Amino acid sequence: MNKDVIYIEPEDDITDIITKIENSKEKIVALVPPKKAGVFRSIVNIKLIAKAGASAEKNVVLVTTDPSIVKLAAATRLPVTKSLQSAPKVPTIEEVEVAEEASTDEVVENEDAKISVEETEKQAEPTETVDAEEHKLEGKSGFLDAEVEDKADDKKSAKPTKAEKPAKTGIKSTNPFIRWIQEHKKILIGCGAGVVVLILVAIWAFVIAPAAEITVGIRTTSTNFSENVSFTEKMADENASEGIFYLEEKKIEDKAEVEFEATGKKNMGEKASGTLTVRAVIDYMGGSTSAAAGTAFVHNGLRYILDDGVVFSFDGDDDSVCVNQGASFTDFKRDGCIMSAKVSATAEAAGSDYNTTSSDGWVAVNGISVYGAVSISGGTDKIVTVVTEDDVNKAKTKIESSNESVNKAKLLDTIPDDAFVIDSSFKQTVGDAVSTPAVGEEVKDGEKAKLSVTTTDTIYIIDGTKVEEFIREKAKLADNFKIYEMNDPFIENFTKTDNGYVAKLKTSYVSGPKLTESDVVEIVKGKGIGTARQDLEKAYDGISRISIQANYPWVSSIPNDNNKITVNIEVDSK
Repeated sequence: MNKDVIYIEPEDDITDIITKIENSKEKIVALVPPKKAGVFRSIVNIKLIAKAGASAEKNVVLVTTDPSIVKLAAATRLPVTKSLQSAPKVPTIEEVEVAEEASTDEVVENEDAKISVEETEKQAEPTETVDAEEHKLEGKSGFLDAEVEDKADDKKSAKPTKAEKPAKTGIKSTNPFIRWIQEHKKILIGCGAGVVVLILVAIWAFVIAPAAEITVGIRTTSTNFSENVSFTEKMADENASEGIFYLEEKKIEDKAEVEFEATGKKNMGEKASGTLTVRAVIDYMGGSTSAAAGTAFVHNGLRYILDDGVVFSFDGDDDSVCVNQGASFTDFKRDGCIMSAKVSATAEAAGSDYNTTSSDGWVAVNGISVYGAVSISGGTDKIVTVVTEDDVNKAKTKIESSNESVNKAKLLDTIPDDAFVIDSSFKQTVGDAVSTPAVGEEVKDGEKAKLSVTTTDTIYIIDGTKVEEFIREKAKLADNFKIYEMNDPFIENFTKTDNGYVAKLKTSYVSGPKLTESDVVEIVKGKGIGTARQDLEKAYDGISRISIQANYPWVSSIPNDNNKITVNIEVDSK
């Protein structure tokens, strides 16, 4: 499990420490007190730290060997560990007392060892033998004990060892301390190399390696924006600062095709044809009537079209044109001039139903009626599937409904990212539909009819940069504030008027104190973590939170190098 290591600055008070515990993102929080931290010498403060950890559901551990702090932690049952690598435990009062006694004994032993070494150096003489040295140092402590014992053992040994050979050459100095240095040159050289390494490590650890990451939360507010704007289709009339924007039309054309099932039925057999005997009655005083070619005569609901026209005319004198010529004047006057003629006709549609010889049931046209012999024949039946007008209309509706969303997406793909799209201005114009086969024509078995339609899709856009500038200008923020986030603006009630288009421009934005990464770096660099936090809080009123994380546990201040400071500015919206 990860832990958050927090190094406490000498100037931090109990409130700062509790705030750091509460702001930590980890479940385990290790507090490292400084050498002189009066805040950790109070049982009340230790209890407050334990309570803050419990309230925030975090495990707080003190990293210290200070007996007085450990004793207070034992009283409040707060876990303690000697180092960040050791397992924490809750100390008991007995363990604290034993630790205090051991600490006292260690101090006494160190003082005794110091006195022993000083006395030994004073008592040493150049002419003394190994036995005399052993006698003078008897009962003393320090690293000289082991040296004297080794020499005494060597004297008693009959066979010289490699360690004895340097002794045969003699000691250059009569001072025991200098003599020890002469005999332990390798150790001293090794120690010197170790000191150099330690210095280099210290330079790396405290000069080169340190870096810090600072996260600053900005307290912001969200504001709704709504302004009346207008649009023009003439670029010269644009005035974005006054809310008058130039409309640019984007357009694409697309030809869509769809297959559909034809549902019409039609008799594609032969049409019946033949001769009709027709007559007309003209007033005995004279007159005329006619039926032009193409005139339809109806028989039992079926239409027959005249192939040729027919004209009946009587001048009132020559009754030779009358079928009833020679009749008495009284009958002629009563019946009028009856005129007759034969005319060819063809059935309006194919089918055997048009075959007929009946002279009954015909409807007269312009006083001309079918009378007498009728001979219409040759009609045959052949029922096929054909395209109807209703079939075409249904297919056209299907294209419009499925094609609009697809074409709109294609159109939007052609628009630059920085453009502002007026979504409500989208319009699709559908051209004439062309059916194959045409309406009324046969669709062969196993095949489907096709409908093709050309559509034109249009939409208006305006300059998105100018829209954003207009919103920022109308927001009228103070000089030390800025807009951090802006939701996508949108248009409501886009309406065409005599002078162009008008609409309502709406959005919402998040604003807060104007704070940049460079501002933060200039305030905190080269300062202790606690001081840097305080200076940031004083510099800006709108800061909601500050988190300063060093990259290594021993780093207690922020580097003076801008490249080693990472700043994250986060927006905390209300």
